Amino acid sequence: MDNQYNPKDVESKWQDIWQEKQSFCASMESAKEKYYLLEMFPYPSGRIHMGHVRNYAIGDVVARFKRMQGFNVLHPMGWDAFGMPAENAAIEHGIHPAKWTYENIDSMRRQLKKIGLSYDWKREFATCNADYYRWEQLVFLKMFEKGLAYKKGSSVNWCEDCQTVLANEQVEDGCCWRCHNQVQPKELEQWFFKITNYADELLEWTDKLSGWPERVLSMQRNWIGKSYGCEIDFEVSGGNKKIKVFTTRPDTLAGATFMSLAPEHPMVEELVTADQKNAVDDFIAAVERQDKADRTSGDLEKIGIFTGSYCVNPLNGEKIPVFLANFVLMGYGTGAVMAVPAHDQRDFEFAKKYHLPMRVVIQPQDVDLVAEQLTEAFPESGFLVNSGQFDGIDNESAKEKIAAFLMELGAGRKTVNYRLRDWGVSRQRYWGTPIPIIYCQDCGAVPVPEEDLPVVLPTDVELTGEGGSPLARHQEFLQVPCPKCGKQARRESDTFDTFVESSWYFARYTCPDYTDGPLEKNAANYWLPVDQYIGGIEHAVMHLLYARFYTKILRDLGLMDVDEPFTNLLTQGMVCKETQRCPEHGWLYPEQVMDGKCALCHQSVELGRTEKMSKSKKNVIDPNQLIEQYGADTARLFSLFAAPPEKDLEWNEQGVEGCFRFLNRVWRAVADHRELIATAEISTDISAEGTDLHRKVHQTIKKVSTDIDGSFHFNTAIAAVMELVNAIYAFKAAADNPGVLREALEAVVCLLNPFVPHISEELWQLLGHEQSVEASGWPVWDESALVTDDMTLVIQVNGKVRGKVNVAVTADRQTIEAEALAEENVQRFISGKEVRKIIVVPGRLVNIVVG
Repeated sequence: MDNQYNPKDVESKWQDIWQEKQSFCASMESAKEKYYLLEMFPYPSGRIHMGHVRNYAIGDVVARFKRMQGFNVLHPMGWDAFGMPAENAAIEHGIHPAKWTYENIDSMRRQLKKIGLSYDWKREFATCNADYYRWEQLVFLKMFEKGLAYKKGSSVNWCEDCQTVLANEQVEDGCCWRCHNQVQPKELEQWFFKITNYADELLEWTDKLSGWPERVLSMQRNWIGKSYGCEIDFEVSGGNKKIKVFTTRPDTLAGATFMSLAPEHPMVEELVTADQKNAVDDFIAAVERQDKADRTSGDLEKIGIFTGSYCVNPLNGEKIPVFLANFVLMGYGTGAVMAVPAHDQRDFEFAKKYHLPMRVVIQPQDVDLVAEQLTEAFPESGFLVNSGQFDGIDNESAKEKIAAFLMELGAGRKTVNYRLRDWGVSRQRYWGTPIPIIYCQDCGAVPVPEEDLPVVLPTDVELTGEGGSPLARHQEFLQVPCPKCGKQARRESDTFDTFVESSWYFARYTCPDYTDGPLEKNAANYWLPVDQYIGGIEHAVMHLLYARFYTKILRDLGLMDVDEPFTNLLTQGMVCKETQRCPEHGWLYPEQVMDGKCALCHQSVELGRTEKMSKSKKNVIDPNQLIEQYGADTARLFSLFAAPPEKDLEWNEQGVEGCFRFLNRVWRAVADHRELIATAEISTDISAEGTDLHRKVHQTIKKVSTDIDGSFHFNTAIAAVMELVNAIYAFKAAADNPGVLREALEAVVCLLNPFVPHISEELWQLLGHEQSVEASGWPVWDESALVTDDMTLVIQVNGKVRGKVNVAVTADRQTIEAEALAEENVQRFISGKEVRKIIVVPGRLVNIVVG
């Protein structure tokens, strides 16, 4: 054995062996219990980054650990391959999106294999392949047949530069998440999935997903936004129109002193008077430039404009002015809000700004609220005042009574409202799945017959960057006969939102070669749900909610019997690195900084800000260079050791070097003792000198096992193995206890295998084993070995920790006190002082009280 650790040779050797043996291919034929482990699949951008390394290393630890535990593990990989980046690259570089995508897939596959990830590559697929999306088209046809897919006119987020519709979640600070240009509203005919049909079930299951982070579940509950309340009609003064509002607080109706409408409300045009027209148009244009998420923020400055019109409060007949307000959106309720400034903080701030009246209609029991003296809104419970016949009633009872009264008047009704809106899936772009609909002048929208699927995306298109999708100009694709009447018709030229592909890919992994339908039901039912899903928190609403919805669709279509896609979810943190910025030249690469100054202009650079790795910030670390210098195992180890998976990882060059040094120590520990332990056998007959190391081995096995299994405390698990390696180096009785040393070294190699599989396999083989370390199984700790003859007690002086002492578990109080008083550091704090009392808490601590 070479005493020098050479990661290049070791890693290439074992990657070749794994590929040759197809070591990680999963089968339903196994008698073992199944375990489906999945990380969110990547977009094939061409190069992996440290975020990829971390995400996939986390998953690989779990996959390898579960295999060693005896599970039948499915751990697949594929590619989320449709989308705008490929289209943009095609326009910019004159390369077809398909060529760009498949070349990137080949590149990234090579890079991922270099990391040593234990994927079942036989199940690999790309969502841009017709063998995949044909089944997506079939599911759409089934949804269309059942009324779960439909087309309607809708105001959408439109990116003029990308010439496509964006989901609300794809608009960041009023800009397109892809090209970062301003997004504008636009009225278009769009295809929708009726996700609202599943709102109650999606909400109900958030209380059953005990393996999900509460943060994610809370975000989904808020996005679904179910609320009980009342829909109320306010008649427009001087006309026969009515403004509908939804409120969860009908008890405050008498306190409504004005109306707030969303600038996008369809009644705006007829409500605006001639003298207010120009001011309202300017206001609407200004609000259109605001991000929708910002418009719902509590920190937003509330601004509005009077329409010139009034409406009538149905409870008291009072005329109230109708305003447009930037904090009201059409995405929730009716896009109209009865404003009760005394009891709603947003309305309060708006009323103060525009000097609008406010009326207290709910009084607490112990305070007499006066509208003119309020410094903030009072949203709490109390009894009604200034509310006519309802005065004196507690506000909870008043909700029911006022709702019933409005129903009698014909001016209101009880209702349930949702923030969730149906999922708009149309995109005006080329690189996506064609929507399988044909439009006939006589027959309307006609589904493509199943036998004609897939509708293949044509490759002979020219991407110029001009407006709209090239599919709309591709006559051979566009012009087809109507499947019903045979007359000339045209295809739908929109393609699916790429979130459709990622909403069911995890199910297709269970049967990627199945050719008779989207899913082979037995395989789907065997493998699903995914036992452990891993990905970023940024997908909490879009991808995860859509995947849950799509799973229920597949279930209701009879394709599988699963209710939810993911049993457990881990949301990993980001990889961050210190940035360096020049006031003149912006973000700098490390090599552009010399002695704290910009090498281009010699100005001092800003240091110390740690941010997410980003090409735009020039703080990206290339994993390929890292692997080339230190090896894949070091890259994996650092990404797992530097921070818990759910926390952000701060890049640290010293930390990388430290991990490399540790692996060299492990290598030398085996190399230095290989001959000594070559013929040694692990035995329970251990000398007194070997007992401590034997105990440390089993303590470490227990610690690492519990830290990995379910809790994902990889950093503390690795730290425990490091402590064991230190104990091995400190073991002075190796010559007399070769069996104990062998046990310790084998434990180190086994416990490290999920984290650093290449070096582990090599060392396991060099320890004389013929089968792989993974096949050897996960080590099991011996409870009897954990029993110790002594215990560690914390020593306090006047209640502050000043030291520790080891004593026999059978030590009496007198012995414990003597040992505590004699402890070296404790002596510093009691010397020259009177010991007034010694308090011994058995098995825990000693507190020495001095004066």
